[in-house]
Amino acid sequence: MDATLAFPLLVALIGVALFFDFLNGLHDAANSIATIVSTRVLRPQYAVMWAAFFNFIAFLFFGLHVAETLGTGIIDPKIVTPAVIFAALTGAIVWNIVTWIFGIPSSSSHALIGGLVGAGLASTGGDAIVLAGLAKTVAAIFMSPMIGFVLALFLVLIVSWICIRQTPFAVDRSFRGLQFISASLYSLGHGGNDAQKTMGIIAVLLFSQGYLGSTFYVPFWVVITCQSAMALGTLFGGWRIVHTMGSKITRLNPMQGFCAETGGALTLFGATWLGIPVSTTHTITGAIIGVGAARRVSAVRWGLAGNIVIAWFLTLPAAAVISALTYFIVSLF
Repeated sequence: MDATLAFPLLVALIGVALFFDFLNGLHDAANSIATIVSTRVLRPQYAVMWAAFFNFIAFLFFGLHVAETLGTGIIDPKIVTPAVIFAALTGAIVWNIVTWIFGIPSSSSHALIGGLVGAGLASTGGDAIVLAGLAKTVAAIFMSPMIGFVLALFLVLIVSWICIRQTPFAVDRSFRGLQFISASLYSLGHGGNDAQKTMGIIAVLLFSQGYLGSTFYVPFWVVITCQSAMALGTLFGGWRIVHTMGSKITRLNPMQGFCAETGGALTLFGATWLGIPVSTTHTITGAIIGVGAARRVSAVRWGLAGNIVIAWFLTLPAAAVISALTYFIVSLF
């Protein structure tokens, strides 16, 4: 594949990026709605519409720091070619489909980052990697679930202390209403962090082809298109993963669902403002485990949680290998 693309091929490659964004929404819909569905506050079909709306409007509340990190902070934008972008997207898409089929809540974000790293290494070698940006992202693999865990744990303890004199029925009724707010905040954080990753990919592709001039930026049409693709993916839901996230790890009531979503949302807000592409999957899983552990350690199915953690660690190298192989195959033509 040549370094310069004809316009129809450029459009097709942008279409592949938007397909990844759609899959991201489909794959990660569970992160936004698992708790509100499992607590039976909303039926699944209404929950996905609720989440999709807040996914879409997220660009109104956040800057584009995450898009800039993905576009220029993982691999050197100077080595980006259409072949590199195609290989990176292929690695991320294939891994997303595999984990979706098996109902594994792996990270779409880290699949994309692994794809970029694999394609960059296959193209240019170690010089392609921006070590500072990659190190920040890898550190977030460990930090985001831990922060989600701690925030959700403390929220449960604080809320339990505040509500100690209320009846279980009154607490349940109050938090059924509050869960609409917490689910909205989490969906907002999800749309704010995850959609920006595809924005960064499309923007760096346009930049490499000379469509953005000498300065990297994210055009507004890219922002709207990516937010729309993710919202559409969320509408289609990810029911296999909803079941894993919402009930298999631990059972939740509305108060616990509120704490998990709020802890996860606060983590995502902080990461997005700092320009760190974190995993919404990691974040909400850590928060759900924190809520379960606050009740009692045995309430968490640690065996399943351990399997999910293994999938997290496999995502980066697996997507990198797939994208590197794709790059080598594409380079033959």
